[in-house]
Amino acid sequence: VQLQASGGGLVQAGGSLRLSCAASGRTFSRYGMGWFRQAPGKERLFVAAISWSGGRTYYADSVKGRFTISRDNAKNMVYLQMNGLKPEDTAVYYCAAGPLRVGVHIRADAYDYWGQGTLVTVSS
Repeated sequence: VQLQASGGGLVQAGGSLRLSCAASGRTFSRYGMGWFRQAPGKERLFVAAISWSGGRTYYADSVKGRFTISRDNAKNMVYLQMNGLKPEDTAVYYCAAGPLRVGVHIRADAYDYWGQGTLVTVSS
């Protein structure tokens, strides 16, 4: 599976962005998908994850209620709708694919494939 994230940009605090992750490969629908983010000088952190069917979603506490993860298996796409953005959301956002195992889904090493990242900058 190859992944390509897009949709990042500069937005003011309180604004919205939608990130997209395009996947190639016929096995896309078998994988759980996750979004992670990495701020400069910091570790890569879990943001959200979604099961292969889209029936289960998981969020970091810091984004719960503001971000929504979704997927369209027919289009091989995963999305991250980000509302109510805050300056602390500034980071490079990465999409990832892997077998979604609850309990370890927040760990970056639980994912097998990664996109290249897209930069989100939130100004105050």
